[in-house]
Amino acid sequence: MTETAAEPVRSEMKQPGRGYWSSVAHDGRKLGFWFVTPAVLLLVFIVVFPLAMQFYLSVTWWTPLDGVRWYRAYESFNSGDNYLRLFTDGAMWAALGRTVLLMAIAVPAQFLLGLGLAYLFMEQFVGRKIFYSIILTPMMIVPAVVGLIFFLLFQGTGPVNDTFGLPISFSWLTDVHRAMLSVIIADTWQWTPLMFLILLAGMLGVPSDQLTAGRLLGASNWQNFIKIILPRMKPVIGIALVLRAVECFKIFDIILVMTKGGPGVETETISLYLYKKTFADLDWSYVAAIGLTILFSLSLLAARGISHAAKRRG
Repeated sequence: MTETAAEPVRSEMKQPGRGYWSSVAHDGRKLGFWFVTPAVLLLVFIVVFPLAMQFYLSVTWWTPLDGVRWYRAYESFNSGDNYLRLFTDGAMWAALGRTVLLMAIAVPAQFLLGLGLAYLFMEQFVGRKIFYSIILTPMMIVPAVVGLIFFLLFQGTGPVNDTFGLPISFSWLTDVHRAMLSVIIADTWQWTPLMFLILLAGMLGVPSDQLTAGRLLGASNWQNFIKIILPRMKPVIGIALVLRAVECFKIFDIILVMTKGGPGVETETISLYLYKKTFADLDWSYVAAIGLTILFSLSLLAARGISHAAKRRG
């Protein structure tokens, strides 16, 4: 009996690797570790490393013009001066203000349009599926192409001036007051379908028996909408508004194609400002500081907004 019990032990000592991998198949904790490890490494590679590298560069004066490799950027350590520079950069704050202005007009417009369309699509009607596909089409188009479409539409000799009987000299994209409006219209055209899609999903989640009960009690469609549908949709509305607000900070392609930030800098949003600082000035360490600051600010606002919406649902 002694020889029989000792035989497996000697065999495992001769082949330690095989013994370990054999045990993985029978040990849930080891198996879970090896399943999770690739995902963790991928997460580190695509999220943690870029953020860590950006933070590292943001506290230096590093620029590719110096001919110094990025990992030696510590030689120009600046004690966080780039973050202090943010407070005195008037151009950056002006670009941020224009981004907030665009968001403050575009998001409510997209919300109201999306809400109205979603309410119409709650009921069945002839051609509903066809109209559904048509409404969602703008969302599928590449933003740069949307910019090109509206660039052509808003030309002095384009269809918009022709439709409204405006003279060729009436400029949309080169006028100080109308350029931003043109960009907002283009952004609203493309992203109202996303708002519509989210709000329609929320409306279809409202229990139909409550709407039926409301009608039986004599409530009109408007009263049902105000008293039953909207209160039930508060979490969905909150999430939709937060998502679109964050997306507005990323608008780039449409503006670049339509106005290139002009006239002057009247349509230069924070994304376009960062683009110019990166490729025109090669001020990469400062761009890293701005990017990280905006990233964490928006992340906190989005997390707070979504958390607030989730609490309402709970």
